[in-house]
Amino acid sequence: CQEQIPLCQDCGLAVVFVELGQEVQITGGDFEQAIQEGVRQGYGEGFLRKSLCHPLTRANTGDNTPAVIHTEIVPGDRLKITVVPKGGGSENMSRVFMLKPAEGVDGIIDRVVTTVREAGANPCPPIIVGVGIGGTFERAALLAKKALLREVGSPNPKPELAALEKALLQEVNDLGIGPQGLGGRITALAVHVLMQPCHIASLPVAVNIQCHASRHKEAIL
Repeated sequence: CQEQIPLCQDCGLAVVFVELGQEVQITGGDFEQAIQEGVRQGYGEGFLRKSLCHPLTRANTGDNTPAVIHTEIVPGDRLKITVVPKGGGSENMSRVFMLKPAEGVDGIIDRVVTTVREAGANPCPPIIVGVGIGGTFERAALLAKKALLREVGSPNPKPELAALEKALLQEVNDLGIGPQGLGGRITALAVHVLMQPCHIASLPVAVNIQCHASRHKEAIL
């Protein structure tokens, strides 16, 4: 920490979660552009690797922008910004499944465990597993990513989800992949689940994996 050296050469794509209080009024410029400029300055002044490119030509954007910004309007007069640098190795191992409703909890557990098994050492375990259940195709993916924001070791306030997290963590660690894929008891440090209602014909499930370098920072204004 004293040398301020990154834990990994992959300093990630900046994912920014914004909770904007409905009583907050922002003046003086474009809010999202201000976030992009902050990312640009932060990565530049921190001498962090430039990891963003055009998806087809692969030409580097040169400044690690644009960040991915998720904005939610919430009650109150506060502005909360959470920055999550998301590395490519763990993101590449993430999945979305559209299950049949009849597959139920067993189907959810199967897909989560299969995703981790197939990922192997690629996401640099020990990992944190975010699981999003319900909503729609895209909402499940966002729930899975937001689940990664919860502090490791903190309990899920919903008993049914706390029980599911415990079962999933046991199944994942029983795989024996271990730190960096070298084998061992701990493949995942935590499994975090977020859930919301879905259509009666659907059971969307998303699995978003985070490597051991789980880096978050938030500010409340």
